[in-house]
Amino acid sequence: MEPFKKKRQQFYQQIDKFWHDLYETEYALFDVKCISRETMENIRLATERIGLIYTKCAQILRQVPDETLLQLGFPHTSIDFIRLRPIPFESVIARMDLVVQNEKIKLLEYNSDTPTFIKETFFVNGKVCEAFGVENPNAGCEVKLQRAIKSAVNLSLHSIDLKTSPNIVFSSHGDHDEDRFTTMYLKRLFARESQYLSLSDLRLIDAPVMENGKVLIEPGLYDQQGRKIDLLYRQTYPIEHLIDDQDPNSNENVGQLLLKFVQEKRLAILNPASSFLLQSKAVMALIWGLYEEKHPFLSSKELEWIETYFLPTYLDDDLFISQGVPYVRKPAFGREGDTVEIFNGCGEKIETPKNQTYQNVLQVYQQFIELPTTQIQTEQGKKLAHYMFGSFYINGEASAIGIRAGAQITDNESYFLPVGLAKGDE
Repeated sequence: MEPFKKKRQQFYQQIDKFWHDLYETEYALFDVKCISRETMENIRLATERIGLIYTKCAQILRQVPDETLLQLGFPHTSIDFIRLRPIPFESVIARMDLVVQNEKIKLLEYNSDTPTFIKETFFVNGKVCEAFGVENPNAGCEVKLQRAIKSAVNLSLHSIDLKTSPNIVFSSHGDHDEDRFTTMYLKRLFARESQYLSLSDLRLIDAPVMENGKVLIEPGLYDQQGRKIDLLYRQTYPIEHLIDDQDPNSNENVGQLLLKFVQEKRLAILNPASSFLLQSKAVMALIWGLYEEKHPFLSSKELEWIETYFLPTYLDDDLFISQGVPYVRKPAFGREGDTVEIFNGCGEKIETPKNQTYQNVLQVYQQFIELPTTQIQTEQGKKLAHYMFGSFYINGEASAIGIRAGAQITDNESYFLPVGLAKGDE
């Protein structure tokens, strides 16, 4: 396999600021899985319909009592700001994880707050398709993503009534290649005056600095040059982490202070705070509950969409055990398959990931669905891998798609498998 390994490395090393190997192991496959145009269109149709259901349910979530939001797993410290809707979209860049098998499409989860897998699908996928001589299903999506980012920035700055030239900062953890390069890719697409800074380089000032009765420095978020930041693009920094973020020196809760600035319109953030309102996987249990009640809030067409695309999801496993149905337990807020466990119909655990970070958060129970398998080409040879689609929902429209391949529980060791359109498929 040495010639193939060399070919793969040479190809990906041509792509600037891309993490084709992660954790010192192969991540981006030099391979393409081809799908039909019909499958591509069905994925986008499903994405649009699921997105409309979530957007409509956001209306309910803004009206329910605080106690209901707490029961859905939202942290108490988030309640004051998650109902905010500063721009006309709940989220700018969101991603749905979909199982596509036997002409059926089912939603596993919806990442509305900080989805990654962006540069892979919008940019790298096209490069691999070109190398393999197949059509890229994501052609034209990068241009639309660029427009969406620019529109979201403009709308966000307008929402805080900014009168001066804006200081726009794209930020992530600086020591994490995937996060840093994803954020820098979005900054490049923005293509207007802005800067990239590591989160560790940002400074919060919680009270005005006064001299002779005059305000010298206003409360807010500041860059290394002491300039106040007007918009923070935090694509890879989840709000559920942000709200617990503390200054290691003072133990001050800097995350909550930052979100207080958002409430006071001293700062705009993207994705907006509203994206967190749909991030909890418990929202899928709410949606399924509305479907089972045939709630009049939903039209007959919307009820049909839920039946078609959603899996039965609850806040306990009683029904699955009583009916002998296998299920998955997953944290309401969790990432990369961490703490996701599979149970058989008797309630016996049959698969557990090695990472168990989210044991102490609300757990959601979802009917188990087997991921389809496909043959993949790796540097170690051909392998059989489970796979699922990531389908992006950009400013309320279906967009680029990509494939993650690996184990039944998709985790941070899964591969990026480029996707193309089958030749001769019309």
